[in-house]
Amino acid sequence: MASNSGNGHDPVELGELERSILLVVWRVGKVTAEQVREELGRPLKDSTIRTVLRRLEEKGYLAHSVENRTFLYRPAESRQRVAGRAAKRIVDWFCEGSVEALLVGMVDSKVLGRAELQRLADRIAQAQVSAGEESTAPKPISARNKTEE
Repeated sequence: MASNSGNGHDPVELGELERSILLVVWRVGKVTAEQVREELGRPLKDSTIRTVLRRLEEKGYLAHSVENRTFLYRPAESRQRVAGRAAKRIVDWFCEGSVEALLVGMVDSKVLGRAELQRLADRIAQAQVSAGEESTAPKPISARNKTEE
């Protein structure tokens, strides 16, 4: 198992309740255990919610502060960063480390459509321009000829 400190925890190993609670915290921002319980809309004991929040904090996903003797939990990592680590695990497991193989599989499986591909190409181009790699930025999909697609 991966390290339980900071962002070394493997998101693939999160349980269903942990993922549900993380989604609530990412959506709301700062929350109390009671707010999480209400947002989940499931009959769970307060002690169960507090235990899961504490474990998510130990794993590095959440942080807390205390206001008026009440724990306020907030994300310690963005949803995108956690999703990126989970995707890396999938790439390593099923695509032998090839992000391209993952993306091709997503296109072939119709998970990614033309609009999503265009947004990805635009984000890559922006990142390359910011990093000073302007000359290697990919052409927009709409500018490519049909044989390249």
